[in-house]
Amino acid sequence: MVQPHPWIEGYVRAWNSNDPDDIAALFTEDAVYYTEPYSSPWQGRDDIVREWLGRQDKPGEATFEWHPVSVTEDVSVIQGVTTYPDKTYSNLWVIRFAPDGRCREFTEWWMRHDAR
Repeated sequence: MVQPHPWIEGYVRAWNSNDPDDIAALFTEDAVYYTEPYSSPWQGRDDIVREWLGRQDKPGEATFEWHPVSVTEDVSVIQGVTTYPDKTYSNLWVIRFAPDGRCREFTEWWMRHDAR
């Protein structure tokens, strides 16, 4: 069984470095990235890098805990929790992989936790 952890580790590294090369290494040239399931995606690696950097977090600002829900060679579903100093989100990621292990399609569902 293929494990998603190398790609997730690369994603978290890119999230914390905001290095365009770290981000680009995750995605195929023609990848699509849906920041919400039914929104228009970021299309192509260059657009993904540009949009990511336009919305970047400060390095170390958030923590991310995750576990796999389903893992195959072609697709992984990851459930996670992203915690910032002032807010927390539940995440569900669907990651579709190219044969070389890079992502060809990324879709995220996220929900902010109620601040009670």
